[in-house]
Amino acid sequence: MNFKEEFKKIIDENTIVLFLKGTKDMPVCGFSKTVVNLLNHYGVDFKDVNILEDPEMKIALSELSGWPTFPQLFVQGKLLGGCDIAVEMHQNGQLLDALDVNS
Repeated sequence: MNFKEEFKKIIDENTIVLFLKGTKDMPVCGFSKTVVNLLNHYGVDFKDVNILEDPEMKIALSELSGWPTFPQLFVQGKLLGGCDIAVEMHQNGQLLDALDVNS
């Protein structure tokens, strides 16, 4: 299975994608849970991908995104970043604009 191609397709087909450890219903690390909570706070619909399903998934996504850690939040095909960036954007009001939930 070519995870890079699969991930590109998921990113292209979904406005907001969160690659995380676990699922949006059951994140298995604090960083993933934090980003899930932020997205839920804004009430946005998002696609979740559990990168723990196969060890190759983490490698393929890191190669695709150029970002070494997880979770990874993509909005409109672009990587916003991980937990720290999402929290910072939330705190300074940029996350709401990036998610574009009002349009």
